Amino acid sequence: MANKVYKDAKSALEGMTFDGMTVMSGGFGLCGIPENLIIALRDSCVKDITVISNNAGVDGWGLGLLLETKQIKKMVSSYVGENKEFARQYLAGELELEFNPQGTLAERCRAGGAGIAGFYTKTGVGTLVAEGKETKTFNGEECVLETGLVADLSIVKAWKGDKEGNLIFRKTARNFNPMMATAGKKCVAEVEILVETGDLDPDAIHTPGIYVDRIVQGAFEKRIEQRTITKRENV
Repeated sequence: MANKVYKDAKSALEGMTFDGMTVMSGGFGLCGIPENLIIALRDSCVKDITVISNNAGVDGWGLGLLLETKQIKKMVSSYVGENKEFARQYLAGELELEFNPQGTLAERCRAGGAGIAGFYTKTGVGTLVAEGKETKTFNGEECVLETGLVADLSIVKAWKGDKEGNLIFRKTARNFNPMMATAGKKCVAEVEILVETGDLDPDAIHTPGIYVDRIVQGAFEKRIEQRTITKRENV
């Protein structure tokens, strides 16, 4: 079988990037984001990217790095409120945006990975979300048709993986990463811990290696999106 392990994020992306591509980027806020692959994507100088991600990182980190270099043409997202550069570009007409309710975005990614072309949901009916979309009534409830999402490349971050690409995610990092791994025509994963094939408990694996084309072990900063410190009272 082909060797899936690469020495670093840069080499793991070689031959997989091109202008105008669509990229799914896993994680939730700054938790579970593929930090090293995002930096490698920035350094590749690929442009006009459509990025599918729950959020757009923050200024100076995560997908915010790609916004600073204006490599992103369009965002398909749910929450982007932590990024001032995102807001500036969008309001200036420099960035396209497709907003999704958070659960709808997750299901669109899951559906794409499962080969489901579309699904009906009550979420967004009667709002801007439903404008221009087909609706249908089920059991007396109106629902809007949402399409499944696929990408040219999925970049994900896991806690632990083996050399065949089997992945285990931890806690909040399980938001979006597992379903996005299945919805990319190609998938590159970065992990904190890389073990030999067979070392993972099969019952603990969240993403089977059949979905993962390349894997790299990274070093992570794990920045905090919003740090709040409570002042201690005198006792």
